[in-house]
Amino acid sequence: MSEKRKPKKSSVRHTRAIQRERSQRPNSAPPDEAVRARLTDLVHPATYAQMAAFRAMGLRERILTLPVMMAFVLSLIWQHLGSVAEAVRVLCEEGMLWADPVVVSQQAVVERLGSLPAELFQRVLEEVLPRMHARWQARTRPLPPALRWAQERFTAVVALDGSTLDVVLRKTGLLRDAPKAVLAGRIAALLDVITRLPRQVWYEENAHAHDQHFWGPVWAALQPGWLLLFDLGFVNYAHFDTLTDQGIWFLTRALPQLVYRTDRVLHTSAQVHDLKVWIGARKEDQCRHPMRLIEIEFRGKWYRYLTNVLDPLQLPAALVAGLYAQRWRIEDAFNVIKRLLGLAYFWTGSINGVMVQVWATWILYAVLIDLTDAVAEALRKPFQDISIEMVYRGLYHFTQARHRNMADDPVAYLATKAKRLGIVKRKRKQNAWLGTPFTLTNPTDP
Repeated sequence: MSEKRKPKKSSVRHTRAIQRERSQRPNSAPPDEAVRARLTDLVHPATYAQMAAFRAMGLRERILTLPVMMAFVLSLIWQHLGSVAEAVRVLCEEGMLWADPVVVSQQAVVERLGSLPAELFQRVLEEVLPRMHARWQARTRPLPPALRWAQERFTAVVALDGSTLDVVLRKTGLLRDAPKAVLAGRIAALLDVITRLPRQVWYEENAHAHDQHFWGPVWAALQPGWLLLFDLGFVNYAHFDTLTDQGIWFLTRALPQLVYRTDRVLHTSAQVHDLKVWIGARKEDQCRHPMRLIEIEFRGKWYRYLTNVLDPLQLPAALVAGLYAQRWRIEDAFNVIKRLLGLAYFWTGSINGVMVQVWATWILYAVLIDLTDAVAEALRKPFQDISIEMVYRGLYHFTQARHRNMADDPVAYLATKAKRLGIVKRKRKQNAWLGTPFTLTNPTDP
């Protein structure tokens, strides 16, 4: 019998480093009453709305019901509790969010994480998101010029991207005998870059799946009139025609090996080339619809973009780079859910448990974005000027102030203390090529 292969040393070192980091992170204090009330108001009704689906799945009413497990998982993530064992102690001694203290074993919770359908958590997320978008619409705060222009001409501006999840640290269940460190899969999201809220999120168990794999479910989520931003990993010439046929606009980077034929020069200058082109080496292989190829020179380097928006009045060349730069908002979202909310750490090796954590983390992300947007409105600043991380960390200081009877509203407190708590980002020099400065009188000029 051959010896079981040992994990690579680099994987082992990575896993041990993360385990050490987890063990060194102190537990956060339980959410203050005002914060707990906010979480309860936004998430609890959506959780109870799934009880019919819960019963339709033939699930029995146990101590660890869906509302209790939702409160447990959200608290485990929000408070950065180091493990399921520690979270169970908190549940038994203090209760969590809307769940009263209940005596249960760690084994019972772990089994429940593996058996309670993750689809229920996904449904709660899908129930929460429309309400979050509606709350955003009810607020008023400034928008960056490029987004303000796009908002008036497209029904939504969304970014599409995928991200690989990290190693599953605790090898349990099916992963107990795995010969090497196992990745937790891949996620993809369709993020509204104006609201910063996801329109749709997908999970794929195969951590090595290519971004192109997600195009299938993405089609069902896209709507006519949207402007879709995506990077080179999603470039697929066959889909360009389909997007155009369905009335969906897109903006992406052009591949270095792009083969095209110029149909018309829309504008040319020393720093901007705006061309109407046909993509494809041979006529029979060309896209059925013409595209715009926009080339922009910045600091000696040329950047190339493709779009099916042929009218320069609808999408000026001067705005293309700045608008495409908004695609990075989805990278920011992945960074928040992985590093700030802890989706880089997994407490179970079961696929169901991983999916429960994925959906619950996105629920908390939406709540945090809603809170950050409320702070932006209170400060009358664009969302992009507010640090999501410092809003999250500022809740600790709000809790302490509330205990001293010096504050009672988290939004008002964070807005008042914004400078001291580092909530307003420091000003950075704006690059002209990002498309912030532009004129409405001659929108094709750079």
